[in-house]
Amino acid sequence: MASTIKVNNIQNQCGANIVNKCSTTITLGASGDTIQLACGANQTGFGRTGTVNWDTTAKTASFTAVSGNGYFVNTTSGAITMTLPATPSAGDIVSVKDYAYTFATNNLTVNRNGSPIGGGTDTNTIIYSTDGDFLTFIYVDGTRGWVLTNDSTNTDNTGAEYITATGGTVTCCGDYKIHTFTGPGTFTVCSVGNPSGSDSVDYIVVGGGGAGGGCYGTGSAGGGGGAGGFREGYNPGSYTASPLATTALPVTATSYPITVGAGGAGPAVPSPEYSGNPGSTSIFSTITSTGGGGGGAGYTVTFSNGKPGGSGGGSGSFTCMTAGTGNTPPTSPPQGNSGGIGYFCGPNNSGGGGGGATVIGSNGVAPGGGNGGAGATSSINGTPTTRGGGGGGGSRLAAPAGTGGSGGGGNGGQATPSSSAVGDAGTANTGGGGGGSAHTNPPGAALTSGAGGSGIVIIRYKFQ
Repeated sequence: MASTIKVNNIQNQCGANIVNKCSTTITLGASGDTIQLACGANQTGFGRTGTVNWDTTAKTASFTAVSGNGYFVNTTSGAITMTLPATPSAGDIVSVKDYAYTFATNNLTVNRNGSPIGGGTDTNTIIYSTDGDFLTFIYVDGTRGWVLTNDSTNTDNTGAEYITATGGTVTCCGDYKIHTFTGPGTFTVCSVGNPSGSDSVDYIVVGGGGAGGGCYGTGSAGGGGGAGGFREGYNPGSYTASPLATTALPVTATSYPITVGAGGAGPAVPSPEYSGNPGSTSIFSTITSTGGGGGGAGYTVTFSNGKPGGSGGGSGSFTCMTAGTGNTPPTSPPQGNSGGIGYFCGPNNSGGGGGGATVIGSNGVAPGGGNGGAGATSSINGTPTTRGGGGGGGSRLAAPAGTGGSGGGGNGGQATPSSSAVGDAGTANTGGGGGGSAHTNPPGAALTSGAGGSGIVIIRYKFQ
């Protein structure tokens, strides 16, 4: 049978109460006393004091945290994900410490597991990348969720949320992901992030290059094709951009269809015109880059004019020619430049160069075809790359043909006294213009020309 002791007060030998019951209140200890549990004893029902019980075996793989525990996380061998407890209650607490000071090399990802972290719900994970981080999360309520109450770096990392997306060919460059589209596709933004992490994307959109001009008339030469329009936007400091770059593009959580423009084809032969065909347009969201203008034909005044486009085509060799205008339709900054004017004077016939992203096409001279305008250089994909070069103009009687502009422009054709020459095609996925062709005197069969290079769309954003 159990014994029962009934008493209201228990006193020490000095007469001070060490246990006192007054109505429904029980007081333990006297003023100045310390109440201590025996070694190995546990308490329940008193609530937490803001501390955790530390698990002294360092975590080396991803794990799910338990409320009330602290974890040393060792990312020496690779990144680790800590998943916070599901369906937490107010007062739940989890701590974590960078065991080997390697979070900057191999990050710690914290999965919020359905509850907010610091009120943020745009992404399901937050990445911590500061060596030596010491973090304590306490669950407050459904609005703020897990609140960071202790961070040894004194930096509010919980505010950083990042874009996540799919589509195209994906590569990484440091903390950035790069999505490259060389053909049609879809860029799908799964979550937007915020300004502390990322909420806008860098981009390059290049239209298809125009084809060079073909030939039919005696001793004639075609103009070079214009480059596809070149448009770029970026967050300053994220990489080295071209001089044409403007601001980055904000995105929302939705799907963006991607159009990559094809290069213009050389004219069919025989043809009623023989001028080069324009390139096709490339599109990402609100950014449209027009295809390059075709080069003018070496055949009659009507068809010798260069065609307008992202960059304009050079004119062919005939009297009273005009070059194709670039930046058509206009954008700011300009998406391209005009082509050059061909030369026509007896045997010294030559085509003008196609316009490039940063430089106009050169005029044809006696003798020699005009050079294509230079493209624009950007490091959006981690390596300096030039795109959007204009095609070179053709030239007859062994005079030097125009060279394609840097950035994928095709060289013009260089005819000899006994042989006609077709211009070179622009390089694929640069938007380079095709080279113009050149005929001997007397003429042989009608000539087509170099096709324009296809365009490209590249999208870049910070993901950690």
